[in-house]
Amino acid sequence: MAEQQEQAAADAMMTRIGQVIMLLHGGDREEAQGRFLDLWAEIGEEGDALHRCTLAHYMADTQDDPSDELAWDLRALSAADELTDERVAEHHQSLAVRAFYPSLHLNLAADYVKLGRSEAARGHLGAARAGVGVLGDDAYGDGIRAGIGRLESRLDREGPGGPPEPTPRRPGQGRAPGAAGGAGGAEGETLGPPRGEPEP
Repeated sequence: MAEQQEQAAADAMMTRIGQVIMLLHGGDREEAQGRFLDLWAEIGEEGDALHRCTLAHYMADTQDDPSDELAWDLRALSAADELTDERVAEHHQSLAVRAFYPSLHLNLAADYVKLGRSEAARGHLGAARAGVGVLGDDAYGDGIRAGIGRLESRLDREGPGGPPEPTPRRPGQGRAPGAAGGAGGAEGETLGPPRGEPEP
């Protein structure tokens, strides 16, 4: 009985996170940021890893400063490292932790490009590229692979140590379908990471 109550509470938190993600996708970044911060305080630094990973993954999209965006993406990666397939399957049976990593690393690579740290960006792009084999041959997987290719091409054009091109701030919908949709889920269904590719 206690286990069922715990599971219901966990699902409720994912639903609440998903509601804020929908707000973010609707374009209200400031309101979404405030609500994410409230949920983050409720979850806590040592809270459920799936909750922390999902929230941090999308919280990064509400940031104006690339350094803050990087900090949230690093939190998402750290939380993913604590996850198990069993925990993820409790939320949705079609998800596996390894499918989170290409998107997590792609977004970190994009953060490092914005910060002019091309070697760090290349390292995360390599990790993203190494993990894409777990993604399906669907719109989501194709989008991640295309995002990796575009960012690789950009870094190749800039050359080693070259200055990054100006990168426009990502709009709130930048990490689509992810929280709604996740790894091939139906739109409107909160599955957690991976989110869509960042803008190059």
